[in-house]
Amino acid sequence: MFPFDFAALLGRCCVGVFCLLARWTSVVVPVSVVVAVPLVGVSRLVAEEVSPPNVILIMADDIGRECFGCYGSEQYRTPNIDRLAKEGMRFEHCYSQPLCTPSRVKIMTGLSNVRNYSGFSILNRDQKTIGHHMQEAGYRTLVAGKWQLLGANHYSKQFQLKGTWPAEAGFDRFCLWQVDQLGDRYWQPTLNVDGKTITYGKDDYGPDKATDFIVDFMESHTKASKQPFFVYYPMILVHNPFEPTPDSESRNAKGKKKNFVDMVAYMDKLVGRIVKKTEALGVADNTVILFTADNGTHTAIQSEYLGKSFRGGKGKTTDAGTREPLVAYWPNKIAANVVNEDLVDFSDFLPTLLDLSGRPQLAGADGYSFWPQLMGEPGKPRQSVYCYYCPRPEKSEPVRFARDQRWKLYGDGRFFDVKNDPKEKTPITDFEGRRAARQAKAKLSAAIQAMPAEGQRLLQFAE
Repeated sequence: MFPFDFAALLGRCCVGVFCLLARWTSVVVPVSVVVAVPLVGVSRLVAEEVSPPNVILIMADDIGRECFGCYGSEQYRTPNIDRLAKEGMRFEHCYSQPLCTPSRVKIMTGLSNVRNYSGFSILNRDQKTIGHHMQEAGYRTLVAGKWQLLGANHYSKQFQLKGTWPAEAGFDRFCLWQVDQLGDRYWQPTLNVDGKTITYGKDDYGPDKATDFIVDFMESHTKASKQPFFVYYPMILVHNPFEPTPDSESRNAKGKKKNFVDMVAYMDKLVGRIVKKTEALGVADNTVILFTADNGTHTAIQSEYLGKSFRGGKGKTTDAGTREPLVAYWPNKIAANVVNEDLVDFSDFLPTLLDLSGRPQLAGADGYSFWPQLMGEPGKPRQSVYCYYCPRPEKSEPVRFARDQRWKLYGDGRFFDVKNDPKEKTPITDFEGRRAARQAKAKLSAAIQAMPAEGQRLLQFAE
């Protein structure tokens, strides 16, 4: 019998061989589960084959944590997402970028915006995305919902078609609003379906079309193949315009807040449809579902949250603009009803899915995998979140900050106790007798200094 460490090493080597075979042959090769025990025969490793789980990553559009029952809202109805939180893990400190495209670029590449964000509505063509990585891991990939990463025809010419097409971003199938054309997103939507632009009828609802595309794909693929699937669903809801949904009392309702309440409920309903489809297909126990949102709620929406009036913070760098829900669900694998206090940044999603799918981590990535935490292990939680926010690099100046669960330091020196001052009204200037604040400021200052001070501009990538 070989020593323990040698056995573990040989086991990892066997797994690596299988992963390389899968990559070289473009065939899904199941990888054995290797347990840190004395050496077992290779035949046993092969015999204990398991398939990696399916993955569904859902990201709602323009909605903060104040709109979810599982985060304390009593104003909005989100029973399906609340169920995922109750039967899975809910994170208290997940942070996005303050606006949609910056968040989409970050979540898809695992990199800070300072490294690869060059223009609004643009994903640089040289980027390797979450879709590419999941393809290389043997997944069939699909994206549906909202794209806004190519530079559609309603933007100025310097942006048009300067970004990335969905198929070039690692997705085998897609059904998306705002690829190369705009059109309506809700009623009578214009969507790009696998490269073909379709304008639907007046009674067709865009979010339904995107969700139909997902569940139809899940059904046809599950019946035809044992290959795992990766579904990325950057939802169309609940971004303005605030219009009635198919479940609203009237298609002509004009009340902005009432329509928004209906849109939140319909968003939750569509998430429920996808969850129920995994159950109907018998794949729920082998499907990881992650739910989050890209930035805070529109500033026109005021909600009642935890006994106070709460105005949406989209576009702002405060908690109202960046602190988002994150719920993880995998029946019988992720422990139920767990609340996790670790920091999660949007750059962490890609490393997490690399861990999940058995792929090696990327050199130079900014993200940290939270997969160990999902599996009930301590993991290596990040000590701070860094944000570089410059939504219009051609004309706006960047805002930089680093933060942890309590403290926040901006690049210009402003320092806040955001736990007790979430609206950032009173910067701390007197550190006398405040040892914890001094230590936190030093830590966060080092985090800011460790990152580049300047990002990119579209003109660098125009050709």
